[in-house]
Amino acid sequence: MLNRIILIGRLTRDPELRYTPQGVPVASFSLAVDRPFANQQGQRETDFIDCVAWRKLGETVGNHLTKGRLAAVEGRLQIRSYEAQDGSKRRVAEVIADSVRFLDRPRDSQSTGDATFGDPDADMALPDELPF
Repeated sequence: MLNRIILIGRLTRDPELRYTPQGVPVASFSLAVDRPFANQQGQRETDFIDCVAWRKLGETVGNHLTKGRLAAVEGRLQIRSYEAQDGSKRRVAEVIADSVRFLDRPRDSQSTGDATFGDPDADMALPDELPF
């Protein structure tokens, strides 16, 4: 069985960085991903996909990505259920990120390159060595 997701899109808002009661960092963000085809009116539609990054990756995403930035997210799809405050049952689909690649630079940066976080096989830049 396989559950792998690879997305490339722009953040729709700044990531929300929180900490669990045990102190584990978690960042929530949403990517706008264009569909690869046009609809009947000739326009391309966009999907808005919720993503979650945990631990060190979550801190990095929360501290360095902002609304509008282009990013690649690799991870797995997770569907979870919960009960809302009004008692109704709800389901949420979200991508749990294993790695996040920053595909552009902040607007005020003059440096080049991109950075990958979360993938142990990639050359990981330390926060002090970020290319932006």
